[in-house]
Order: sequence, then C-alpha cells, then structure tokens
Amino acid sequence: MDDFIIPQEQIAGVTRGIKKAFGVAAFDEIRDLTERPGSNRAFRIVVKGPAYLLRINTRPGDMTRHFSCMQAAAEAGLAPRVHYASTEDRISITDFVEAVPFPATDALLRLPAALRALHALPPFPVAPFNTTCTFLLTKGPALDAFLQKFRTANILPQPDLDLLFTRYTQLAAVYSSLDPDLAPSHNDLFKPDNILFDGRRLWLVDWEAAFQNDRYADLAVVANMLVANETEEQMYLYEYFGAPPGSRQVARFYLMKQLAHMFYAMAFLSLGSAGEAIDWREPLPAYYDFQRRFWRREVDLADNHSKTVYGRVHWEQLRHNLRQPRFDEALRILSNPHGS
Repeated sequence: MDDFIIPQEQIAGVTRGIKKAFGVAAFDEIRDLTERPGSNRAFRIVVKGPAYLLRINTRPGDMTRHFSCMQAAAEAGLAPRVHYASTEDRISITDFVEAVPFPATDALLRLPAALRALHALPPFPVAPFNTTCTFLLTKGPALDAFLQKFRTANILPQPDLDLLFTRYTQLAAVYSSLDPDLAPSHNDLFKPDNILFDGRRLWLVDWEAAFQNDRYADLAVVANMLVANETEEQMYLYEYFGAPPGSRQVARFYLMKQLAHMFYAMAFLSLGSAGEAIDWREPLPAYYDFQRRFWRREVDLADNHSKTVYGRVHWEQLRHNLRQPRFDEALRILSNPHGS
C-alpha cells in the first residue's frame, strides 16, 4: 500500500476493500485523481490487470444513502459497476471509465434517455438538506436565511434584485401548488464532470447528492447546459417522455429551468464575490457559448472569478427570460389545474 498517496488513516480501510473485492492485499498501480484540496479523494488503481476507481469520501454526508443510490444506479446500468462499498470506512471501488469527449449533439439525445431510466428506479431515500434548485421551493428557516442574505449582500443592482424576487415569488407560488412529481434523482448534473462517455455509452458518477426529488430538477439543469433552442428542447423532451410533451409538461420544465437559473445565479454570485463588489462592466461570454465550453471541460469553477462568471451568465440569461411572454404563459398554464 502506498503510504505517500493514500491518507494514513485510510490505509487499513483501503486494504480491507481491495482484499474483499479482489482477494489480494494491494493494488498494482495507483494514480491520484483528486481534483483539489477539500475534494473527496479519488484514485485510479490497477488490480490484476483492469483499472478501477477508488474513492475515499472525506466530506461529511450520509454514506448509506449515497452508496444505496449508487448501487441502484449501477444495477440499472447507469453507473459503473460497484465492486466494494463500506459505509464505515467511507470507501468505494467501482469500474474505472476511460472517458472520451462527449459531443453535445449526442448528449442531447442520450442524456434524457438516461434520466428517464434513472427516474423509473425504485424511490431513493430522502436527504436531510436539499442542495438543488428545488431548495428554493422548500419553505423554512434555511431558505429564509439564504434569501435574506442574498437580498442584503448588494450583489445585484436594486432594479435587478426587484425583478428577481418578484418573479421568484410568482414562480414559487405557482410551482408549489402543483402535485409533487418525485423521482430518484442524481441532483448534481449541473457539473459535466459527473457525466462520462466511454465512446459507446454514458455513465453517471458521484452519487453523493442523490435523493428523491422533483424529476424536473435533473431535466432542467442538464437542459440549461445542453439545450440551445426550442427545436432542441422538443427533441430533448421527446427522448425523455417517449412522446411529444404536453403543454403542462413543457410549462413545468420551463419554469424549473428558470428556478435553476435563479439558484445557480444566487449561489455562485454569492460564492464568487465573497463579499466584494462585482465588476459588472467586465465583458461576459454569451450564455450558450459559455455552456458549450463548460460542457467540454474548458471551464473550471475552482476560483472565485470563475464562480462569479458562472453566476453572471446564469443571471444574464435569467434576466432575459424573466421579461419574455413565455414566462407568464408558463405561469398561466400551470395556474389552471384542468387544462392548458
């Protein structure tokens, strides 16, 4: 066992995992894949020929929920095969995916089909805290504090802040009145790193945030990254529903996309600004140009500036959308419980 790569306190657990999974005491090769300080530890290991992903979860979280969701997805062919998982040691060993570039045009059809299969699985456990855009629909002290902190942070000019909260209030009132449409959800697909393609099929990885959530949350965050126009939207939704979507499905999808813009704009503007004023005069890439670069892993959200840019592109797209007739039309359709 490599004491210089594996954290000292995890060596015993890793040794147990490798022996349990493969019947040997150690791996043959190891390469550290950990993204940055504070991230969960990840390693590519080779054992008796094949490569595997060894993951050591160092962040707090419910490992029972995490591993049960990952196992269910793996058994459905949506996640890499799980060879070992220990909630006590917070360690998992799965097949390693040799990822290749995943064209957005291909993902536009493959991903909604994968989400359809994911959302058809038996229900996932609930989570103690919602880290997705549907957090903005979860009434309580945590949401109140989040909204109040953003209101008083002086991040957006006052007219923009007024527009945001007026439209958010309208959206939340209408959407919260709908019947829940919960499904097993990944909940962390706004990051393309969690969507891998091996040249033949796609895999969803990193199930740390998985829980039973509104099915439109996964649909919306992926669409906000990939879907650039209404023609692509129709293709995307057809692949998910297996039929042309109805007007209420389209309206619900559209409002969830705006909720996702709201959530990521507020979250990343807050994180990126870190209490400092944002230079709104700084040139900004067009939304879909930025998202295409993000999809191709050409953008990293590691530093505060990139977080601010990510928040700004979501805000600029949202500000445009909030002024469009389609927003009011979606509210009208969903406000009518009996028709379109």
